[in-house]
Amino acid sequence: MGSIENSLYNIGYLEALSYQSTPIHRLDPRVKILTTMVFIVAVVSFPKYAIGSLIPFILYPVALIALGNLPVGFLGKKILIAAPFAFFIGIFNPLLDRQVMAHLGPLAISGGWVSFASIMLRFVLTVSAALILIAVTGFHQVCAALERLGMPRALALQLLFLYRYLFVLGGEAARMVRARALRSFDGRGLGFGTYGSLLGHLLLRTLDRAQRLHLAMLSRGFDGEIRLLRPLHLHGRDVGFFLGWSALFVLLRLCNISQWWGTWVMGLVK
Repeated sequence: MGSIENSLYNIGYLEALSYQSTPIHRLDPRVKILTTMVFIVAVVSFPKYAIGSLIPFILYPVALIALGNLPVGFLGKKILIAAPFAFFIGIFNPLLDRQVMAHLGPLAISGGWVSFASIMLRFVLTVSAALILIAVTGFHQVCAALERLGMPRALALQLLFLYRYLFVLGGEAARMVRARALRSFDGRGLGFGTYGSLLGHLLLRTLDRAQRLHLAMLSRGFDGEIRLLRPLHLHGRDVGFFLGWSALFVLLRLCNISQWWGTWVMGLVK
């Protein structure tokens, strides 16, 4: 029960961060989505052995965290939760690619370890960008902006409802688990055999709850349109944010800034 409620709290806290009033929060959601998409495309387009070229891209999430007043620890924990997926995808690379690419003193580093490090770095960059987008925008505004950008309204609504009904489903599950625990004397009824019945009852209860919610929405004038308290309008700062960051991403993708910086520093040392 505690894990379900903690998960709902974490999701709700990420949404609560979007209600702040910072320069990043006040930007148009469409601009933030497009900028994040350009960032992700630029990051994933590098070759598999690229590591140094990806390091300058850390500037984008760091800048948004600082300007958006976001908690670094909370975002770091969310990234760590999803990290095993990327870890198990790349951990087999050292076994498949054993060609030595560099030497770190007596230690030989194979191409598999380099590509594994590249996968993990891309994962951190892309997942952090997605989490920051939700934290500085809010899922409701993200869905509305996606619809304005051309996504079919039905798909945008399905995404929004999926997110909203996670709390309904989680709340129903938490109440059922609590009731089951209160009725389980001496540990009886706590085995895995009861989970099938619990899932069936959970499905029936959520369907009934969803129907009542839908009727309540219709009685309040819901017509399938995603409405916002503040209409979406592009301003000069929005265009400047998108063009500035996009130009930087293209520059970082086309030019190896890390190599240039290292050569310049070594020249100064000599």
